[in-house]
Amino acid sequence: MLAWSGCRSNELGGSEQRWQWNGQHRIQSPQRKKKASLCQAPLSPFCLAQCGLTESILRFTNGAVLGNSCLGASPRWPQKMLYFVGLGLGDAKDITVKGLEIVRQCSRVYLEAYTSILTVGKEALEEYYGRELLLADRDMVEQQADEILKGADVSDVAFLVVGDPFGATTHSDLVLRALSAGIQYRVIHNASIMNAVGCCGLQLYNFGETVSIVFWTDTWRPESFYDKIKKNRDMGLHTLCLLDIKVKEQSMENLMRGRKIYEPPRYMTVAQAAEQLLEIVQNRRDRGEEMAITEDTVCVGLARVGAEDQAIRSGTLQELASCDLGGPLHSVIISGHLHPLEVDMLKLFSGPEGLKTLKMTDSSTYVS
Repeated sequence: MLAWSGCRSNELGGSEQRWQWNGQHRIQSPQRKKKASLCQAPLSPFCLAQCGLTESILRFTNGAVLGNSCLGASPRWPQKMLYFVGLGLGDAKDITVKGLEIVRQCSRVYLEAYTSILTVGKEALEEYYGRELLLADRDMVEQQADEILKGADVSDVAFLVVGDPFGATTHSDLVLRALSAGIQYRVIHNASIMNAVGCCGLQLYNFGETVSIVFWTDTWRPESFYDKIKKNRDMGLHTLCLLDIKVKEQSMENLMRGRKIYEPPRYMTVAQAAEQLLEIVQNRRDRGEEMAITEDTVCVGLARVGAEDQAIRSGTLQELASCDLGGPLHSVIISGHLHPLEVDMLKLFSGPEGLKTLKMTDSSTYVS
């Protein structure tokens, strides 16, 4: 039988009343004491019945009673909330220890499944975490957020994000929705592509604004990201280009007919991004514009950063248009001004031609 002790101060007499549970009776034993102490002993079935405590609360508090709640005072249980948990970039084991503990204590666990992917599937995550995962696609997060937030004020809910939780603006929107509904939140950070790109040797504080390169269609061929690349290059800064992901997309016909039929997933490759950039370069040249980048600009292609089989290739934009770095996810970096140490690192990942297009402007700066 579990032992339990509880205490409550007597405001009139200045003394303390103390009880002990011996498995059969609650025994009163008054003692003189200045201040009531926090009960840290394991709880008995008696206390469970009187206070309505649940097993999950006991696990959270390690069996301790917060304040004097077990004897009638207002309980102060841990605040329930919505947890945003970053999963890192590689596989199931990249989650932090703190993140894994939270996942295992939550009543529901959602896996965001549209801004990025891991190298393993949902089943591998469920096996390692020991929890069922509910897939949260773009429609659910952006249009049915109430489904995720439901009950997060009375039981913990986790929202799992590949990389870091704030790598996508839609997650900031979910935070604001939670606060508007009176639900507290907490973020468990992890590695993301925004900092892991340093693996190629380019220094993170030399990066400018990040851009996204989207798949072109026959009728939609945006070039706005080129102007941001130009702005970064004018300041001598590198540009990280995040490449498009098409998950659970509908064809125009199925969309117009209201049919829930989805196209196969597509992930833009380094070669596809380089081809689009080369076409933009030619378009701008035909217009007589001053060129921000050319076919000879030194770039870096990255694939599956954080995984055991990550791939990195440095070379000219023209060279990257014909490289094959394997499966997703891919990213591209357009270089700005390069420090000699950055150049030495890039040579580790260059082709047989090396980085011959680089030119030295002074003793500590290379450009292409």
